[in-house]
Amino acid sequence: MPETNNFYKMNNLKELKIWNKAIDLAVDVYKATSTYPSDERFGLTSQSRRAAVSNPSNIAEGAGRNLPKEFNNFLGIANGSFYELQTQLVIANKLTILKF
Repeated sequence: MPETNNFYKMNNLKELKIWNKAIDLAVDVYKATSTYPSDERFGLTSQSRRAAVSNPSNIAEGAGRNLPKEFNNFLGIANGSFYELQTQLVIANKLTILKF
């Protein structure tokens, strides 16, 4: 039974620290990109926001799956979105659109 109990915890989305941190990151990205120039609305603003939202969304989708293997797959996808976002933030920093 311990595996069933651990699996239940995995599926209890609001208790997943990684999901909560990803939500906080998405909110921070929305706030930060609100200061981007209007000509970036369809560029870095849109791309960064989509990657930021994709991260917790994929964690949530994986948590809703039936097998730990499926959950791990979605964590991998979420990690890819995180790296995508990281790249976009570095580009924005180098363009001096975002300073961190």
